Amino acid sequence: MKKRKTVSLALGSGGARGLAHIGIIHWLEENGYAVRSIAGSSMGALVGGIYAIGKLDEYENWVRAVTKADMVRLLDLSLGTDGLFKGDRIINTLKGLVGDSRIEDLPIHFTAVAANISRSKEVWFDSGPLFDAIRASISMPIFFTPFMHNGEALVDGGLLNPLPIAPTFRDQTDVTIAVNLHGAPEAGVHTRLLEEKPEPASPLTGAVTEFVNKVRAAIPKGSMTIRAMDIVSQSFDTMQGTIARQKIAIYPPDYLLEMPKNICGVMEFDKAGPLIRYGYNMAAAKLPSALK
Repeated sequence: MKKRKTVSLALGSGGARGLAHIGIIHWLEENGYAVRSIAGSSMGALVGGIYAIGKLDEYENWVRAVTKADMVRLLDLSLGTDGLFKGDRIINTLKGLVGDSRIEDLPIHFTAVAANISRSKEVWFDSGPLFDAIRASISMPIFFTPFMHNGEALVDGGLLNPLPIAPTFRDQTDVTIAVNLHGAPEAGVHTRLLEEKPEPASPLTGAVTEFVNKVRAAIPKGSMTIRAMDIVSQSFDTMQGTIARQKIAIYPPDYLLEMPKNICGVMEFDKAGPLIRYGYNMAAAKLPSALK
């Protein structure tokens, strides 16, 4: 019996673009590669953690088929001033969907990266409750309130490390693959994504777009303009791209997959199906020759 090649994955941050991670993982599984380790930041931590717990199919089915009412119910406005939303409903929904576990008990070695804003340092979660680690790693400033850990505020891992390659250096795997969601823009890529027909069986089309619109409508007047929120989101995305290039230069992986940053906006989760297919097709086009 042929031995399966083992893989470490570094899954980057980038909002909705992170749904492409699902397609890449599917391609690796279908082609005989065994993912033994994952390090993820923000959306990379969410997808990677759910895969590590063995429930990626359940999450994929949910993100493709969640109803509009479900999305609206995920809103939990924060009464404080350190973030628009608490994020508890999203995390509790995902816990109910896939369960929870301690990271050290997972069959795949997993590390989620968050940022300690008071100490200006990365925090690596490789033990403790899985969804505590995910909640810390996805805490995008302004949008979500920080996650309190040992009395200190933690925010989105992409703030300091949008592509966490370094945690994979201790792995005893055959190859390390990093997925950067802040690659060079590609002409027409967003238009092609928009032109893809929605899957007939999926009621997801437009659900998250409507959710985002309701998020914007729910923002208390005077707290922050919609334009300001967009500027913060775009600025955060641009900053992550710069840091990701630095991380790649310092910690080069065995192979790098780069997704054009203009394929979709940070919040375009309504493109789940096309984004998952894009990740799969990107892996199919680029990995066979690289991993021979």
